[in-house]
Amino acid sequence: MFWKWKGKKKDGEEPESAEESSAVTTKTGDESDEATTPATAADSGATDNEATAEKDAVDATGAAEEVDEGTEATGDDRGADADTPEKGEETAEETAANAATDGAKGEDTTGEDGADETGDPDPEEPGVTEPDSEGVQRVRTAGTLRIDDGEFDVISNTWIVDADDEGVIVVDPAHDAKAILEAVGDREIYLVACTNGYNTHVSAAVEVAERDEAPIALHPRELRSWRKVHGAERRPDHEIEGGGTLAVGDLEVDVLAVPGTSNGSVAFYISERGVVLSGDTLRRGELGTVGEGYLDYTRQLHSVGEVLLSLPPDTRVLPDSGPETTVEAESKNFDAWVATS
Repeated sequence: MFWKWKGKKKDGEEPESAEESSAVTTKTGDESDEATTPATAADSGATDNEATAEKDAVDATGAAEEVDEGTEATGDDRGADADTPEKGEETAEETAANAATDGAKGEDTTGEDGADETGDPDPEEPGVTEPDSEGVQRVRTAGTLRIDDGEFDVISNTWIVDADDEGVIVVDPAHDAKAILEAVGDREIYLVACTNGYNTHVSAAVEVAERDEAPIALHPRELRSWRKVHGAERRPDHEIEGGGTLAVGDLEVDVLAVPGTSNGSVAFYISERGVVLSGDTLRRGELGTVGEGYLDYTRQLHSVGEVLLSLPPDTRVLPDSGPETTVEAESKNFDAWVATS
């Protein structure tokens, strides 16, 4: 599949043709099979896992949740609720999760001045970095992760990536729309892309997107989590899936399926920038947690090993929280993570 976004018409410009003004162009079948991006190869390995997880999640949801969903519970988001695993399973996963987190930390790249290896000082405090040489900017905002098991204070990353000289992609807008929009400045927001539906990835999405009438992209299995934040009336504009490609400005963004923290978790790989936006799937020195534990450690480990760590070693990994890392650095930790699974 191939989605294409263009910026809105500027004052004084000629109206776009009908083809150009369309928000989405889709390639399917043989055309999508011709793609040789890591997204396509990775998604093929995760298809069976996604189907199994979807069935499990539907079984676990039960009749009570179907009533709550009302007319909004459609085929778009069946199996979306990875937020509430069964109690016995959750305890086992959290045990493995804690062992993995404690026993498989990555190499410490923090310098004596308190900055990480990218020169970003105080990475766990709210703040904004300037765009780097690849046009990547990090906005750190403070807020609360809300899941069924409780609430957790967090510092979340929102990533702003230059798509061309005039516009940007905003990934995982969290908590503070004003801070994010100030960081974007005069540049146009072409697309708001979310790696999954937790509030730490979508809470500021609507306000950020509305400024420039930008579309919001999210996997359909994340709609239930989305509705917990934004309600049923305001839906994301476009449904994205692993194996697809987004054309935004001058960039092509590969959508990688990385289920584990949630059924519809995705990552965004931008080869032109040498970055992968990993969401909560992979952070520096650890598999990302949801709150204090893991929802499906084995599945998340598979997503990391088969998808994210198959990217070029010098690829920068830009997570939803904490400092950035690289594929090469995290590959050194993988065997330790496997040993705890």
